[in-house]
Amino acid sequence: MKMVRVLTLFGLALPAFAQYAGPAILSRGEAPAAMSAPEIKFRPFVEITAGYETGLSGVAVTNAQGNLPNADSYDLGLTWGISGSHNWKHTKLGLDYRGSLSHYQQQTTYDSITQAFLLSFTQQITRHISLSLRENAGMFTRAFGLGSLSQTVSFDPSQSYIPTTDFFDNRTYYLSSQADLKIQKTARLSFDLGGDNFLYRYRAKGLVGTNGLGARGDVQYRLARRSTIGAAYSFQHFAYSGQFGAADVHGFAGTFSRALAAKLEFSASLGASRVEQTFIQRVAVDPVIAVLLGVSTTTEIAHFVSWLPTGNVRLSQVFRQGVAYVGAGRSIVPGNGLFTTSYSYYASAGYTYTGVRRWSLSSMATYDRSRSVGNFLGSYSDVSGGLAASRQIARSVHVVFGYNVRRYSSANFQNYNRNVQEGHFGLGFTPGDVPLRIW
Repeated sequence: MKMVRVLTLFGLALPAFAQYAGPAILSRGEAPAAMSAPEIKFRPFVEITAGYETGLSGVAVTNAQGNLPNADSYDLGLTWGISGSHNWKHTKLGLDYRGSLSHYQQQTTYDSITQAFLLSFTQQITRHISLSLRENAGMFTRAFGLGSLSQTVSFDPSQSYIPTTDFFDNRTYYLSSQADLKIQKTARLSFDLGGDNFLYRYRAKGLVGTNGLGARGDVQYRLARRSTIGAAYSFQHFAYSGQFGAADVHGFAGTFSRALAAKLEFSASLGASRVEQTFIQRVAVDPVIAVLLGVSTTTEIAHFVSWLPTGNVRLSQVFRQGVAYVGAGRSIVPGNGLFTTSYSYYASAGYTYTGVRRWSLSSMATYDRSRSVGNFLGSYSDVSGGLAASRQIARSVHVVFGYNVRRYSSANFQNYNRNVQEGHFGLGFTPGDVPLRIW
């Protein structure tokens, strides 16, 4: 009888052994593991706001002083959306959608509609195999706050392809699709095979769009209940629309994940990348040729290969109704429309919370310093921060307000230096008694 009980318990435990339940693996783009457990009810919302923005700058000729446009304006906004998650027996679905209509009273050329869409879908195909799909898409003229952790989707948008350092307030379209097939070979050993496809497009002809493809794979071994180590390989291909040039990036990394406490996690991916680039560059001609032809420079096709250390780390703390995180890393990015392939250092931190009685809070700070090695050679950086909050004043009615600031800077390109600020205040409407989530 005891043997029957043991076999029964073992049989019930098999599904659990077949699914990875350790700390999140950063190289797979996973959000902190504790964030995937709670189910958040799908809730629509509408906001009406008024605000003021500075540093508006489109792709245009310089003014009489030789500077880029730098306009200010009051604005009115209408925002709508829906977010939430749901878990079935073998399926998980997360959705975060936000759309807005902005009208700038003094600068109507910047009037625009913004859309941002995040979707995560995970299907347990068999006891040992699961399929994860991650989709993000959107369009914007001016964007703040993209790329932060969201409770309602089970992946980290910062590990995806979302434009976050665009300089001009120009119409931008982006689309990114990621898929992962995870195989839990044993209770400790797992494999992942994944692929990416993304694109950026800009309305202004002077900005460079990007087509990207990627493939990756990793093997992970769970040392203990709270620790996992592994090795990962990734490939990225960047091709630029309207301009000659491309880049191939091969990345190799070791990974480590550790649950420091029940809801406190540390994840890291450290290694090196091989970058192979082809682009057109301008070079000086021989002085004799310069005298003969009357030209001082010409263009040539450049091709070079380089190695550099890459990786990222993240520390996250999940709460019952929120998450705090800090992260940093070095990576190869496709640029921001103005610059193409770049080596980038970044750091970010954020905190979101819903449920402080009638309050909801969200804050984020990011720093990015990049060195362009493609169409232009030089460095550029930006630092930004933002705070948003909502306060319930009646059933389904909330006061909402927020402030964002960003500083663009470059030691090589003087006109790249400028400040941008945005503040808004208004009312939000959403069903239920829970404070309005504003991230």
